[in-house]
Amino acid sequence: MKSLVSKKKLEFIIEIKRKVMCKKAIFLGFTHPEVVKCSQELDVLLNIRK
Repeated sequence: MKSLVSKKKLEFIIEIKRKVMCKKAIFLGFTHPEVVKCSQELDVLLNIRK
């Protein structure tokens, strides 16, 4: 089982990645390659969290 510290760290990283992705989407558009890449990275983090 993951420790509470690592779970909190993962949650923090997920929130930062989500905010970065949203800001990029606003400025670059939802289908921009940078936004898609960020979304894929977020997907990986969310799958780790399960």
